[in-house]
Amino acid sequence: MSTRRLNWPHLVACLVVAVTAVLLCFGALVTTYEAAMAVPDWPATYGHNMFLFPLADWLGGPWDLFLEHGHRLLGAVVGLLSLVLAAVVWRSGQSPAVRSLAVAAVLLVVVQGLLGGMRVRLDDKTIAKVHACTGPLFFAVATAIATLTRRGGAVASPARRDAVPVPPRPRAFVAAVGAAALVIASYVQLVAGAQLRHLDAALDPLTFRWLIGFHVAGAVVVAAVAGMLAWVNGAAASAARRWSWLLAGLVVCQIALGCGAWVVSWGLPTGILPESWRFAEAIQARSTSGAAVVTGHVVLGMLILGGSVVLWLVSGGLRDATPAVGRRTGARNEVFA
Repeated sequence: MSTRRLNWPHLVACLVVAVTAVLLCFGALVTTYEAAMAVPDWPATYGHNMFLFPLADWLGGPWDLFLEHGHRLLGAVVGLLSLVLAAVVWRSGQSPAVRSLAVAAVLLVVVQGLLGGMRVRLDDKTIAKVHACTGPLFFAVATAIATLTRRGGAVASPARRDAVPVPPRPRAFVAAVGAAALVIASYVQLVAGAQLRHLDAALDPLTFRWLIGFHVAGAVVVAAVAGMLAWVNGAAASAARRWSWLLAGLVVCQIALGCGAWVVSWGLPTGILPESWRFAEAIQARSTSGAAVVTGHVVLGMLILGGSVVLWLVSGGLRDATPAVGRRTGARNEVFA
């Protein structure tokens, strides 16, 4: 029999993941509608304390103001929740790996907030590109913490002393390496996408072709690795199998959304570089449906990254990340059973 207690690290980590997902949606919409400079000052909002900005002006104001100010408020909430998460992780006797991830989450959210502020104060698209790359990284770290702390609240029966460890099978090793490769490839895709989302109007056509080519090649790599993992994990543990097939389905949807985002942003392609492309013209969706396609493409990419992190962990990543309490008492704490 096992006794259960309320697993606060996991509950708080899941809350951080959920709020961060909403924050990333707002951030993607801010870029889609080019609303980053809707509020020209920071950390204040039109001279008001960010948290005291009149609610009527926010909810009843222009759409770009609603997005940018909402993005700021959600960022502040995620920052506070990250501090709470770090506190409960350290107090609950989690492993050094989980504690390190909690500290990394706090550092990342601080850096992300500063980058967002600098992007507004300096009106610099280069900072916006970096800001767009650190957000998904924080989401990946928060997802890892939520996954690793899933069973931290259960104290299982002691393991048999005569149990013989089973060496990993070659197929399981391939699955773990493939999952790690999918994490890296999906993050690189987000970085490449961020460059395309914040293009300079003075960008030359050749550089644009290279960026598009790299992004398309990255999509092929992600699709190939996701398909390989779905095949390798076909007979694996239920968690790895479920996540592999889920990610394969998400990648298919992502490719479809990527094609739609191209059409919405640049029109139907007639060659490597669409004739409809104009470098002096801002990239933006011109309708609600277009904005949904472009923003959905970004958000789904972040969800694929988070799912890849989970798959890597259930495939054997960070095997030593069980809570320190469980190790001291000799209990077996299987995180992913």
